[in-house]
Amino acid sequence: MLEVKNLVKVYDNKVRALDGVSFKVEPGQFLAVVGLSGSGKSTLLRCINRLIEPTSGQIIWHGVDVTAASSEELRRIRRRIGMIFQHFNLVSRSPVLTNTLAGRLGYTNPLWSLINRFPKEDVRLALENLERVGIRDKAYVRADELSGGQQQRVGIARALMQNPEILLADEPVASLDPVLAHSIMKILKQLNQEDGITVICSLHFLDLVQRYADRAIALNQGQLVFDGLPHEIDDHRFREIYGKDAERIG
Repeated sequence: MLEVKNLVKVYDNKVRALDGVSFKVEPGQFLAVVGLSGSGKSTLLRCINRLIEPTSGQIIWHGVDVTAASSEELRRIRRRIGMIFQHFNLVSRSPVLTNTLAGRLGYTNPLWSLINRFPKEDVRLALENLERVGIRDKAYVRADELSGGQQQRVGIARALMQNPEILLADEPVASLDPVLAHSIMKILKQLNQEDGITVICSLHFLDLVQRYADRAIALNQGQLVFDGLPHEIDDHRFREIYGKDAERIG
């Protein structure tokens, strides 16, 4: 189980991005995090694996206080928490296979990565993961030659190289059109259901939340304003999350 307790993040400019956020995530759950831009969604996800250091509060995973973990402990924790980014974070001039293999850097000798040498077993695993996301035929193509949807598939394959227990997906479809967005969400849902991977995914669009998530939490100005089933976000809840003047589409 992952437990977030009274999480606070205050940036240097005194902006309170998270304000006492608390919730629990059961293993194998698909949790959507919703809210307006600037509500704290990305900060929350990046605090979970300490890409951003919380100001106060605790993140407990498997009984371990992630917020108090040493550098060595944190390295081991991060091995099992995959991260998928909105803007893909690929090395554009490197082949898809090399980008995918970057997910093994927490397990392999870093000197090998400097010369693009990886164990044969890792290469086999990378090709398998590219097959799972539907782009094995692009393994030796440069990343910047791919479409946005294909690049996000590489990002997912890279995260799978960590053999993750949790996938943190930070606005993974925000830059994609609706058709591509659904194709990416279907992959994440498949990994959640078939592999039992816990998925915590920040999203803008409520239709995606209601179609793919088991549960949703919502942030507004850094505070938790909803925690429940996606279909429970009715018009009243919608305006609490997005503002009294917000209009639902569709």
